[in-house]
Amino acid sequence: MDHGVIAVIGLGYIGLPTAAALATRGVRVHGVDVNERTVEAVNKGEVPFVEPDLGVAVSGAVSKGLLSASTTVPHADAFLVAVPTPFLDDRSADLSYIRTAAEAIAPQLQSGNVVVLESTSPPGTTRQMGDWLAKLRPDLAFPSSGAAAIDVHVAHCPERVLPGRVMIELVTNDRVVGGLTPECGQVAAEIYRVFCQGEIVITDAGSAEMSKLAENAFRDVNLAFANELSIVCDSLGLDVWEIIRSANRHPRVNILNPGPGVGGHCIAVDPWFIVAAAPEQARLMRTAREVNDSKPGRVVDQVKERAARLHSPVVACLGLAFKANIDDLRESPAMEVVEGIRRELPDATLLAVEPHVESLPDRLKGQDIAFSDAQSAIEAADIVVLLVDHSAFRSINRKSLEGRIVFDTRGFWNQH
Repeated sequence: MDHGVIAVIGLGYIGLPTAAALATRGVRVHGVDVNERTVEAVNKGEVPFVEPDLGVAVSGAVSKGLLSASTTVPHADAFLVAVPTPFLDDRSADLSYIRTAAEAIAPQLQSGNVVVLESTSPPGTTRQMGDWLAKLRPDLAFPSSGAAAIDVHVAHCPERVLPGRVMIELVTNDRVVGGLTPECGQVAAEIYRVFCQGEIVITDAGSAEMSKLAENAFRDVNLAFANELSIVCDSLGLDVWEIIRSANRHPRVNILNPGPGVGGHCIAVDPWFIVAAAPEQARLMRTAREVNDSKPGRVVDQVKERAARLHSPVVACLGLAFKANIDDLRESPAMEVVEGIRRELPDATLLAVEPHVESLPDRLKGQDIAFSDAQSAIEAADIVVLLVDHSAFRSINRKSLEGRIVFDTRGFWNQH
């Protein structure tokens, strides 16, 4: 099947890998992003962030003329929308990026097109996007028009990949495609059959939206149990890592590893969309979010308590990303911990280490925080706080930690 040209709106951690996955299978893809530096990098065959195997795919697709990028939306046969959906102050979803994308796509639409929303969204967002498009293009028939023949098909297909394994899981994971009509779902599914080896499940748009939120809320609740267990064990003077190892010997128990909090643009955000949609019913999910959101503050309190015994301590914080072996800082609890330590220990010398970025993130600049490599930071430190279990930290000489106060929030050195 000839898919013509597919436009991918948003060249971030999901959009660019999706564009590359399509282009490496012979589909002509045009990426669109508001960031001119991102567009310039892609057109050079380069990747503006860290993701294993993505660089090879992008450079190969660009060199073959199958992948290009710009800041404007072109005419295309299909449009995949992969823009951010952060939450607002009241924890409801900010849909402004989706609306802006719809406004940019609308002038380019023509009969036979398909528009797929990949951005994680509350139930009803795909229908809302379809309504925005319909109002902007009254000359075309959309699913909401009730017309016998639809000009533009609209569907939702949420991403469900793990950062650090995106190029593998894009291909191997099952996908859920939800159409505003059954036909919309079938048409959209054909796009994903180009590169997806997993099963493609077709449903309605609302169910597809909720399935993604449910996946991340499930993970969040289980992580909250682990984080709360670590707090309980601390209060009782018990080693949580030993407790988890013992408990997980039960054939039906699999407690996750606790940490300094939960980050990223999925698990730390998506459950709030469910809570906002059904605040009286989503009690467990709300509590899980509150437990996980409180964990960075607890780490800060523990560091502050030990640092009170020292005069002008040097604190080394290892890791700033929200998870291991990536450069993604979105909703990172490690960043919250570093900022909290700076706030609570104004007289301390604070060293931040992140092997996957080249300099101190803008968010931390101007706060009297020095950017350092791991070994130098440890050698200078009185207190070492491991916040991310990057593989690069495995080479740290354990003897260099002797005589220092160590907070291993990931159980990294406890388990390796």
